[in-house]
Amino acid sequence: MRVVVTGGAGFIGTAVVRALAPTVDDVVVLDSLRPDVHRDAGTAARDRMSALGAQLVEADVRDLPTVRAHLRGADAVVHLAAKVGLGVDLDDMDDYVSSNSLGTATVLRACHSAGVRHVVQASSMVVYGEGAYTCDTHGPVSPALRTTDRLDRGDFDPGCPVCGADLSPALVGEDTAPDPRNTYAATKVAQEQLAAVWARETGGAATSLRLHNVYGPGMPRATPYSGVAAIFWTAAAQGLSPQVYEDGGQRRDFVHVDDVAAAFVAALLRDVPGHTAYNVGSGVVHTIGDLAAKLSLLAGAPHPVVTGRYRLGDVRHITASSERAARELGWRATVPLRAGLDGLSFS
Repeated sequence: MRVVVTGGAGFIGTAVVRALAPTVDDVVVLDSLRPDVHRDAGTAARDRMSALGAQLVEADVRDLPTVRAHLRGADAVVHLAAKVGLGVDLDDMDDYVSSNSLGTATVLRACHSAGVRHVVQASSMVVYGEGAYTCDTHGPVSPALRTTDRLDRGDFDPGCPVCGADLSPALVGEDTAPDPRNTYAATKVAQEQLAAVWARETGGAATSLRLHNVYGPGMPRATPYSGVAAIFWTAAAQGLSPQVYEDGGQRRDFVHVDDVAAAFVAALLRDVPGHTAYNVGSGVVHTIGDLAAKLSLLAGAPHPVVTGRYRLGDVRHITASSERAARELGWRATVPLRAGLDGLSFS
């Protein structure tokens, strides 16, 4: 079996390539080695891929002739290449759309030309926006957008769109309608929709894995595009207090990168025509403040500082059920948060 992994030299990609190595005959990695991700010009990434026995091709997924050439003879594609994170401001919007939406369309077009009929795509829990909530009076509701007026007052939790009362966060299932709240989220929805169109028109199998907050060995150091675990750990490892936005009560699901890699392998083994989405999380809810406190303790750093600052594009609570992945892929996360944090390191 020959598998092409786009974005395979990155944090999650490296774990996926490592997990694939014992189970497939040939792994080809396409990665642009963009400098905002690989600050050493890709030297460490090249060394990692070589050690794993994978062929690394420096290529942008928007380069159709190059992508198509390397997909010939492949049995499946794992599509990870994307610009990630919330970003800095609207000046990032065109780069997100080009890298993620156009990049995915180009990969899918190349799959069609090369005869590849199985694609597993990295999506994200951000497609759900504010997720699922329940009002004591009005039942399940979709909360309205959080406004700057509320956030400036420190009123971080969204209220009921009908009566304004406090809401109880609930787990989100895959059938929940997408509700992207920032540019990155909008591009992840677009990626899924493009994969669904491709599967319908070709008869191929497309799987979108909606990843929760991924952490683990090899995660990138803090940048404006890093996940919150990397941002906190960068500060704590330098003996500084992690800076926690809002009041630290935001609910998230932190899933270890090795569990995520296992989910991709499981999805590759399910070659069913059509498009299917799966939540990929640990199933255990933690708060942002709880994560910061654990990382500070682990690094011997000062306690986190709760700043009250906010980013308008952030969501308050987003946690989801991963039971569909357990039923249909036979996958469950196995690494507890504390055990996973003990093995943290940077790429």
